[in-house]
Amino acid sequence: MSAGRAGPPREILRIGMVGSRFIAHFHLQALLGVRNVRVAGVYSPTAANRERLAQRADALGLGPCAAHASLEAMLSAGEIDAIWILAPNDRRLDVMRTIHRLQKAGRAGLLAVACEKPLARTLAEAREMVRLAEDAGLNHGYLENQVFAPAVQRGKEIVWRRAVPLSGRPYLARAAEEHSGPHEPWFWQGERQGGGVLSDMLCHSVEVARFLLTAPGAPRASLRPVSVNGTIANLKWTRPEYARKLEGMMGTAVDYARRPAEDFARGTIVLEDPDGQQVMIEATTSWAYVGPGLRIQLELLGPEYAMEFSSLNTGLKVFLSRAVSGGQGEDLVEKQNAEQGLMPVLEDEAGAYGYTAENRHMVEASRSGARPAETFHDGLAVVEMLMALYRSAELGRTVELPLAELETYVPPTARPQNRA
Repeated sequence: MSAGRAGPPREILRIGMVGSRFIAHFHLQALLGVRNVRVAGVYSPTAANRERLAQRADALGLGPCAAHASLEAMLSAGEIDAIWILAPNDRRLDVMRTIHRLQKAGRAGLLAVACEKPLARTLAEAREMVRLAEDAGLNHGYLENQVFAPAVQRGKEIVWRRAVPLSGRPYLARAAEEHSGPHEPWFWQGERQGGGVLSDMLCHSVEVARFLLTAPGAPRASLRPVSVNGTIANLKWTRPEYARKLEGMMGTAVDYARRPAEDFARGTIVLEDPDGQQVMIEATTSWAYVGPGLRIQLELLGPEYAMEFSSLNTGLKVFLSRAVSGGQGEDLVEKQNAEQGLMPVLEDEAGAYGYTAENRHMVEASRSGARPAETFHDGLAVVEMLMALYRSAELGRTVELPLAELETYVPPTARPQNRA
């Protein structure tokens, strides 16, 4: 269980961010829509990056924010109430170990910790993340933004209130997320990231689908995974011309010709509800989609109803003719692939993707000691399903759950010899 605490809520929650790149800046933008919070500190190993994030926090009115040269220094400063772990996947467990050590020694004084998706690279790492947080007495939140997206929250509320009582619970959730590839080199390195696109993006799809299928007020664990079938493939980035292009963009640390991690993944998960009925998740993710930008598509189907959402079906569009040319950017939509033509525009990406509501929820839970709607236990459950999907893809068949071998399992694209 997450730790609770007695007494009135903390007036202002002082957040310390671990990590200072793309996702940290996304969280800063989201926190503009959150009350009772201050970004008080940031640590990352690169001085220029942490200074840039601290300056950005101050410029947005979220500070004053101090840039720290070590995690120990930030935790020991007496200025931080909660940590947002936004570091690369291969650093998250070490960050949690440091938090645990200093909290147990009475040097940190934290109330809570929150961690970006996925919680860990393997099931063993995820279990240790949960153990460390709870042994340190910390409230813990799993930062899965798609669950908090306004369209997802509103759509689920309508379906379960209007349709389910008259025709029965939903039985199929489809979730897809696709874009043209990640921003940072470590995402493409299987051993560091924990795999490829399945680890990076199917974690979103699995959890938002599971959320939509779960009855309001019921624990996510009320749906029991029964079996999974997974497929992974390299469709684009192992082609010689694209492997060379990727190395040019990311540097020699990324050699997709010799050390690829999958750029396409598909998964089917069968779950059982409390009445013994089967429900299903269908999820697809890709780093090989070239469209206007990041595309998220969701569907929820039941006996007499359907719900659907697409992030690129925006209300705002801008047309730019051939005469309007300029440099490349992501000012219209995340992972933007063009600067001309009829372009969809997300006027508030942090809000539309769920980051604002996610941060609002986690800040209030951390201030008050309430159990968040998404905890490390949910992150653990997601990692278990991801590992089962990787194992299914490796074996080329459906696997039944629970599966004992997942406790020590490492996906093929994340094994050290894959990078030999």
